[in-house]
Amino acid sequence: MTADHYFTAEPATLESRGRIEFTAAGRAYDLVVARGVFSAGRLDPGTAVLLRKAELPTTATTGTLLDLGCGYGPITCVLASEAPAATVYAIDVNSRARDLTVENAAALDLADRVHVYGPDDVPADVTFDQIWSNPPTHVGKAELQVLMRRWLERLAPGGVAWVVINRNLGGDSLHGWLTSLGWDVDRVASQRGFRVLRITRGTGGKTD
Repeated sequence: MTADHYFTAEPATLESRGRIEFTAAGRAYDLVVARGVFSAGRLDPGTAVLLRKAELPTTATTGTLLDLGCGYGPITCVLASEAPAATVYAIDVNSRARDLTVENAAALDLADRVHVYGPDDVPADVTFDQIWSNPPTHVGKAELQVLMRRWLERLAPGGVAWVVINRNLGGDSLHGWLTSLGWDVDRVASQRGFRVLRITRGTGGKTD
């Protein structure tokens, strides 16, 4: 029997539910998790660093935000809670992760502003004012680059992407690769082995 990965589309692992509690921006969260999704045992350290070190949206934030690789929805729920005037798209290949994100958003009364999709189901005309991601580095360098290219292309003019990535799993090489494509990339924080990158369109601003 082959073990599921968190990027498995349809996990066969028994669900075995639990809960994860954490705090972000002074707000407490208590979310449902399950086996077969990313970091089901605890809030992932990279996600924790991203939520602590990046510039979270505020009540003044409007527009459309994207949580790329949403898992069970911790980033989605924080974004939607902090930015009540914004719409949040949550994307994951894992169907169980998507179901959990829907459930967690509903439990926090965020369902009306959270839209959960598989990657191929996002309407083609939607662009994003902010992209947030703790990307799946274990898919491999080539797949990670395809993922970043695909979604950074949908960053709206003037938009910003916030990405956290483990230094030992390609954080610095990703920084250099994005810069080589014409993106402006700033390392805004480095903590616990993770890099937090702020990405905007440079004068070249291309992804191919």
